[in-house]
Amino acid sequence: MASHDARTGRVPGLFVNPDTSSFTEFLGAYSPELLPGRRPLPAVPAGEGIPHATTIVAVTFPGGVVMAGDRRATAGHVIAQRDVEKVFRADEFSAIAMAGTAGLGMELIRLFQVELEHYEKREGRTLSVEGKANRLATLVRGNLGMAMQGLAVVPLFAGYDEERDGGRIFSYDPAGGRYEERDFYSIGSGSVYARGALKKLWRADLSVEDAALVCVQALYDAADDDSATGGPDLTRRIFPVVSVVSDEGYRRLGEDEVGALAQAVVDGRYDSPGGPTAPLR
Repeated sequence: MASHDARTGRVPGLFVNPDTSSFTEFLGAYSPELLPGRRPLPAVPAGEGIPHATTIVAVTFPGGVVMAGDRRATAGHVIAQRDVEKVFRADEFSAIAMAGTAGLGMELIRLFQVELEHYEKREGRTLSVEGKANRLATLVRGNLGMAMQGLAVVPLFAGYDEERDGGRIFSYDPAGGRYEERDFYSIGSGSVYARGALKKLWRADLSVEDAALVCVQALYDAADDDSATGGPDLTRRIFPVVSVVSDEGYRRLGEDEVGALAQAVVDGRYDSPGGPTAPLR
């Protein structure tokens, strides 16, 4: 992106010593057209024929948080992609996922990843969990113009908080509003159904494996009632993306691990199509 001075052969000082530790502010000052929210609108009517991604869930457990997402992307009533990934590593101790316009969402996530890395290199330390959540809110707010045109991107952010020795979850609205959620949360078109499952399955003493199983159960319930959410595809071996963030850092569960969880969920639905029930008392 930078060009050398024709006379000195040096890179301009702006690139060597930027005045801000925010990569987004730096990019906005030098090449604002590269920011996701500054891109020209597509020629087609907003949202028409553009892949959208859903559904994402996050669940806390003692010492961390699990985040998971289904793999389906839709364009209207058509399945645009069956194996899209929506959950990503933000940095060593946090995860980010998105629902909404898939292309813009991917750009937003990549920009956020660079934002965190740039800050760490400039300042020699990482942002706090709240600092990361606030930076993400700024990026979402920068996409408000496209959101008003129907190209909304809504992320879900989760990270490990060293001071609290636990996981924290943050949700956002299209205008960049940031909200901390307790225990669990979900976003996307299937979020209402997923959240109903999370309410009856979450408990404070979940193990990592049980928290991952709760996420897969919730995604299954979402897929059961929401056509835009994809359930486990056993024939194609396409399973949800499930990631864990704890004091050991970010870890994405392997395909075999998630496949075993998905198989257990599907097998259990043969006897109980509505899924496991919560105690009445």
